[in-house]
Amino acid sequence: MTEPLPPDFELADFGLADFVRAVLAEDLGAGGDVTSRATIAADARFAATMNCREPITVAGLDIAIAFFRALDADVKIDRPVADGDRVDAGTVLLRLEGNARAMLAAERSALNTLQHLSGIATLTRRYVDAIGDGGAKLLDTRKTIPGLRALEKYAARMGGALNHRLRMDDGLLIKDNHVAVAGGVGAAVRLAKAAATGLQLQVEVDRLGQIEEALAAGADRLLLDNMNAATLREAVALVAGRVPLEASGGVNLDTIAGIAASGVDFVSVGRITQSAPAVDIGLDYALQ
Repeated sequence: MTEPLPPDFELADFGLADFVRAVLAEDLGAGGDVTSRATIAADARFAATMNCREPITVAGLDIAIAFFRALDADVKIDRPVADGDRVDAGTVLLRLEGNARAMLAAERSALNTLQHLSGIATLTRRYVDAIGDGGAKLLDTRKTIPGLRALEKYAARMGGALNHRLRMDDGLLIKDNHVAVAGGVGAAVRLAKAAATGLQLQVEVDRLGQIEEALAAGADRLLLDNMNAATLREAVALVAGRVPLEASGGVNLDTIAGIAASGVDFVSVGRITQSAPAVDIGLDYALQ
């Protein structure tokens, strides 16, 4: 559950072509870019640079490019940076030259997507940096915008996180509501083990007294929920390396270093996908 997306994962596996069509249809409507048609000749050309206006970690360049190519298959594009690069304000992310109407029609869809995904990558990188060198790894979560999970998890990976479950069928994760319905941590784990899915079984515990019960029932991994750093250190000592430990809940940039230093193996942070602000990227034109 903590492996990156498969090495052969491509944006095409996400259904990139369908995504681009749907986003452009949403923006263009039935009538298309009526402003550009009214003010710009059909054969007019533009050269443009896409620039970041603040320091960022880049994610989503191929998607941005796909929007421009969808409306002008012959657009010329130079990409001087790559996804995952940390760049300073003023860095040119893309150089483009093509049909002016097409570029203007694709601009907002390309920018919205690139700003959002680079925002996730940038915030993720801040969390990775804040963890320091203690050995804990940052995980993303399923707290994503519906329909955009694969893209947002890709962006988190570009920022330095590992991907947790992409879908619910990637692994068993017993949480507090499962425990409540099943009648206890041990009961929930035993039922899950009896299902013989072959998947890794992780259990959420929110107090130290649940740890031995979960391990005795056969949990493969524990999620330590909303525990402070001192309690996490106790949990790490109690488990003594028997299974991997993940800390989660209420993690922010001020607390993550102390949480990571407790000795846990992973720290999961929902806000890197759920609450990342878009970064400032613009498309600046130069008439040819």
